[in-house]
Amino acid sequence: MGKQMASRFGQLPELAGVNYIVPVPLFTKRLRKRGFNQSELLARTFAETLQLPLDASCLVRGRDTGSQTKLGRAERLENLKDAFGCAVSHPVKGKIILLIDDVCTTGSTLEACAVALKKAGAKRVMGFTYGRE
Repeated sequence: MGKQMASRFGQLPELAGVNYIVPVPLFTKRLRKRGFNQSELLARTFAETLQLPLDASCLVRGRDTGSQTKLGRAERLENLKDAFGCAVSHPVKGKIILLIDDVCTTGSTLEACAVALKKAGAKRVMGFTYGRE
């Protein structure tokens, strides 16, 4: 799936200029339970295929936001408010970030992550997902 994303990426000139890949993080409890972060797996293959740098540790989910499957956009935005932050600001400062997630439903997760990355000094943040609900 990450290779499919990389193939599609080259057809999207609006994403040109990306110089850093960041996956959407999971809360540590959910990561331990699941054993993997699907967004990070996609991002790793994507970044390797395109030979772009990836940082899976700079963006962190600071609290458990629970399942959002039954929430609307406004409720999701409120649920995710201040849920993300950057552990270390220097890797993203001045960079054009491509944020990778598996599925975009309302865009609220990507938006909340982008806010955190911009606060840490990212020049520009764009989202790219495998699927759209």
